[in-house]
Amino acid sequence: MPRLTRARLLAHLHHRVRWTDLDPAHLRRLVAAARDEDLAGAGLAHRPTRTGDVTTEGQGLTGRGTAALVSREELVVCGLGLVAPVLAAYGRGVTVNALVQDGDVVPAGTLLAVLSGPSRLLLPAERVLLNFLQRLSGIATTTRRHVLALGPTRTRLLDTRKTTPGWRMLEKYAVACGGSDNHRLGLFDRVMLKDNHLAAAGATAGERLAAAVRRARATAPELPIEVEVDALTQIPPVLEAGADVILLDNFTVPQLRRAVALIDGRAFTEASGGVTLTSLPKLAQLGLDFISTGALVHHSVWVDIGLDWQEEPLR
Repeated sequence: MPRLTRARLLAHLHHRVRWTDLDPAHLRRLVAAARDEDLAGAGLAHRPTRTGDVTTEGQGLTGRGTAALVSREELVVCGLGLVAPVLAAYGRGVTVNALVQDGDVVPAGTLLAVLSGPSRLLLPAERVLLNFLQRLSGIATTTRRHVLALGPTRTRLLDTRKTTPGWRMLEKYAVACGGSDNHRLGLFDRVMLKDNHLAAAGATAGERLAAAVRRARATAPELPIEVEVDALTQIPPVLEAGADVILLDNFTVPQLRRAVALIDGRAFTEASGGVTLTSLPKLAQLGLDFISTGALVHHSVWVDIGLDWQEEPLR
């Protein structure tokens, strides 16, 4: 099978997870697990004998209530599609009126959505709902800061597989809402020979390195082949073997400049390692195709979103 065309390669190498790409059954399982932690001590070796929201149950609430999701700071909205599934996990009868969309940049004080339904359902769902929204909106907001730091450039910003176990696709969706592209989703959609693969195969240089790349090509000709290098001397054999992407790991700016010139368009270039908000403007000027960083997720901070109870229904 011939190598992928450039257009097909680009479709593999950067894309954005959309809400419709996510599996509703998986999301319901995540929501159920979060609910059961809160109501029944899921995760404990010895579960409590009394379960449920003992505070709300003790109030004997029978009426309906209205609550508003409100941003407490400027943020990028993400996770509104989870509001209805979270509330449904507690029972029926809650309606959701979203007033903004995922990906919107909103100032502090913005009304994000209005929830209306039985008070006995809204109250126990509050924390789990906010946990999802604050976490995902935090990732989207952090991602936007990195995109703005990179500035107007042909270089595409990518995330990594450094994600919370079980939350990967949600977190990659949040990255997309923040304006960045997604790297590979898992081990299944790209051949990526990293330093440990090459060390394990004894193929860190010369012909053995080139042979490892050729084996990868023969094993999965329908997928992009990416190879991580940490020295300029590794680039020629990787190019000779026909790698699609060369990942330049922890290169200095002068080394990156030399690497881009050496590769000269014969493979896509990706810089990774030590990427910060401060370094991104400098990297944007080097002619790289991609910059990847796990910081979009693992350096993100939850944003402040509140659930404000309304005495009168909002109009």
